[in-house]
Amino acid sequence: SVRATPLTDKDAMWAIRVIKDYLPAAVKDGQDVKAREMMAYAEYTAGMAFSNAGLGIVHAMAHALGGHFNLPHGICNSVLLPYGMKFNGKSPNASGRFQLMAEALELPGAAKMADRQAAEVCVNYIRGLSKSLGMPQTLKELKGVDPEKFGDLADLAVKDFCMGDNLVRADREQVIEVYGEAWRGGI
Repeated sequence: SVRATPLTDKDAMWAIRVIKDYLPAAVKDGQDVKAREMMAYAEYTAGMAFSNAGLGIVHAMAHALGGHFNLPHGICNSVLLPYGMKFNGKSPNASGRFQLMAEALELPGAAKMADRQAAEVCVNYIRGLSKSLGMPQTLKELKGVDPEKFGDLADLAVKDFCMGDNLVRADREQVIEVYGEAWRGGI
């Protein structure tokens, strides 16, 4: 987010570490009280971070997608997340952002990664985590999604309040391309 601060970064990175450590266990066993408790703390802390720093392209696109096709917001975010990260990772505006995330994920060599490399390994990590949890990987897998509507969705997403906080101000054509990649499974 363009409004990120050291305080929001601290909260976001803590939440990422906890989610990395506890989400798989919470999904595997819904009765794992410790995992669920830690996920509740992570959700709350992530919420504090994004309530102050704002969101971005993924949420803007998920609002349009879920609203138009009556899909759960979390599922829309899950599918779109790696594609939005990939889009942001190409920009110099993301300088250092993905390195922080790679460090929070405790990825090998994170502290020495160049920006684009950090973005790529973070995208791959998120995609792998999503697969391991059995989440849909493409928009094709979501019932009722019609790629002919991506232009209409992009019109909504570029006007969404979340888009204003994105590291890169995406235009309509760029948003259509991100939807297209998420449809094709371009990662």
